[in-house]
Amino acid sequence: MRFSLAALSLLALCQLTGCSTQSKQDDSSKTGKIITETSAKSPSTDSSETSSTTARSVASTRSVSTGDSTLDSLTYAPAGAILPKYRIFAYYGNPHSKKMGALGKYPKDEMLHRLDEEIKNWQKADPATPIQPALHLVATSAQGLPGKDGGYRMRMSDKTIKKVLKWGNEHKSLVFLDIQRGHAPLGPEMKYMEKYLKLPFVHLGIDPEFSMVTGAKPGTKIGSYDAADVNQAVQFLSRIVKENNLPPKVLVVHRFTQGMIKNYKNIKLDPNVQIVMDMDGWGPQVLKKDSYKAYIQKEPVQYTGFKLFYDNDFRKPGSRIMTPEEVLALTPKPMYIQYQ
Repeated sequence: MRFSLAALSLLALCQLTGCSTQSKQDDSSKTGKIITETSAKSPSTDSSETSSTTARSVASTRSVSTGDSTLDSLTYAPAGAILPKYRIFAYYGNPHSKKMGALGKYPKDEMLHRLDEEIKNWQKADPATPIQPALHLVATSAQGLPGKDGGYRMRMSDKTIKKVLKWGNEHKSLVFLDIQRGHAPLGPEMKYMEKYLKLPFVHLGIDPEFSMVTGAKPGTKIGSYDAADVNQAVQFLSRIVKENNLPPKVLVVHRFTQGMIKNYKNIKLDPNVQIVMDMDGWGPQVLKKDSYKAYIQKEPVQYTGFKLFYDNDFRKPGSRIMTPEEVLALTPKPMYIQYQ
């Protein structure tokens, strides 16, 4: 039994009203297609949890200068480091796609209500660890066609990203901007996100599955990142933290196979960045647990995450989604939970 490669569904660009599709370096071809991720992934390591009675991280109003008045008006600012005091609970997806995950599957208000209701189940399973809500946006989406610059990726527009940031600000939720780089270099993709990452509640995710170092088309092979790539992301976030006097940023790195992260022992920790290795593979419980043990528990970095799929975890006959209690029985206990 093994995880299959992502069953990638493609949506025509004309369905995406908030994507950057002009002839800039940051866009894909108007004839490209957005890839909807429905794949499987794996592990990393966690720290011990700290007890607290607060259901959400304490917020403070922090002055941030992004050079964008709309962004500067978003004042939600979690006080201090999120991990390990809080467990992060995120809904994943893109508002332009009902197939990419819970974030875009439902209208905004219903989605946020479902998020809050799901959090109650997790809080009941571990009352000692408060939960910090989050929205995990696929902000750079791998594509099936190369686009004008050959990047095989499409960046979401400023309008789309700001919309999700406003949702997070209003709901006192973190927002993760996730990068599926395709063939594009990681550095410029992160640079595109920099003004948003200056906000205290905005964090970063990078997805090795769609990092096509072999030159293959996204969705035909599972990609990878080397420790040097992860370190590049850590250094990028650390600079933003230091320059803007921010609390530590969280970096989520997805993983579900041995080869997706190479030379993990060379990943360097930084006090300004909290690294989460997220096991986000779909499949039967036994397979998800085995993947967590093989790729997260045995190759720890700092904190660990676990992904659950409302649809794909049911794909094999007789399988079901794991309960909070079952996930929290893993060692180490995941501190980042994501639902797609």
